[in-house]
Amino acid sequence: MNRIFLFMFFLAFMSCKKNETPLVTIQEDVAFLAKDELEGRETGTENEVKAATYIKERMESIGLLPMGLDGTYYQTFTFKPKKGPHDEVQFVENGDSILSGRNVIGYVDNKAENTIIIGAHFDHLGMGGEGSLYVGEDIHNGADDNASGVGVLLKLAEKLKDTLNGNNYLFMAFSGEEMGLLGSNYFAKNPTIDLSKANCMINMDMVGRLREDKTLSVSGTGTAPIWNQVLNSVNPGFKLVLKESGIGPSDHTSFYLQDIPVLHFFTGQHEDYHKPSDDFDKLNYEGMEMISGYIVSTIGELDGKEKLQFRKTKNESEETPRFKVGLGVMPDYLFDGKGMRIDGVSEDRPAFKAGLLKGDVVVKLGDSTVTDMMSYMRALSVFKEGDSADVTVNRDGESIVKKIDF
Repeated sequence: MNRIFLFMFFLAFMSCKKNETPLVTIQEDVAFLAKDELEGRETGTENEVKAATYIKERMESIGLLPMGLDGTYYQTFTFKPKKGPHDEVQFVENGDSILSGRNVIGYVDNKAENTIIIGAHFDHLGMGGEGSLYVGEDIHNGADDNASGVGVLLKLAEKLKDTLNGNNYLFMAFSGEEMGLLGSNYFAKNPTIDLSKANCMINMDMVGRLREDKTLSVSGTGTAPIWNQVLNSVNPGFKLVLKESGIGPSDHTSFYLQDIPVLHFFTGQHEDYHKPSDDFDKLNYEGMEMISGYIVSTIGELDGKEKLQFRKTKNESEETPRFKVGLGVMPDYLFDGKGMRIDGVSEDRPAFKAGLLKGDVVVKLGDSTVTDMMSYMRALSVFKEGDSADVTVNRDGESIVKKIDF
């Protein structure tokens, strides 16, 4: 009798296993979104539609409810693209030369009072053009920017569904981020849920390049009094770089401007940023799993608690000086030492010609001492084309002076 029971149990178990939807890894999601066939997922193209369809099907397989328009997972928006670099994109209903983008939105309804919004943008630069740091036309796959964020978004949907139920969850993949936060801006002004019930918004943009020292930037920590305490108490071993401002060059900004507490997770820029070389095989997938676990733990601290209190923060972008010239370097935004560390040098630009290298830490530019990113930008802002200046850098413990010709 026992043998028959065990045999029947085994058959039933195997039948259930066959009917289960197998879990998809972050790596598999990124591999699809960042493949050459999608040609960079530029907003308004058929390849953006293919990427959106994939995300919709993934949300459906996870068991998220549609929370777009008309009972679908999609929120479509139409707009006129910019004619020049200083123009603004305009949302329009109809007319000539309009493009369409789409947000992909899924929902977990825990019958809770408040909702946590979790987002990441899925569009990228297509074949290049405006915004690209590559000379020429080639596929910009955007594996880190921002297939990585979407991969973590979908992993969070799997982890949070049927677990933490003190909040509802709205999972949203935005389009149009590279054109000026279009998708998140449109949703914030045309929400498919009651935004007065939004507890907070968590954004992942470029979370695929966690470094060996596990440095992780989290912005928006000043937008709710509890953030610093929570982030430090559940930290599994990250070297955290915490920034208070709720304003930044990613989709969390659209929600901060609606008086919603935000957090933005970011593993730093790199030499492949906005270039065709931002590819699937360069990402740190173990690091992305670690980040997803950290976000779940952060959300767990909010479970069953009162709605977060919103606080306004200083708008750091308003204090950023304007430049007439540039060094041609990629700053290391995660560096927390004294000075401005160079994370990449562009060929045929002033820094390259002067012999500056990746890893150099700028400590003086002209007559100005450089202690951090803001002091570096202030020092750079006084120069114009044709000027020359000495720059002092620390290189492997040695102080080196080079001449920069702007």
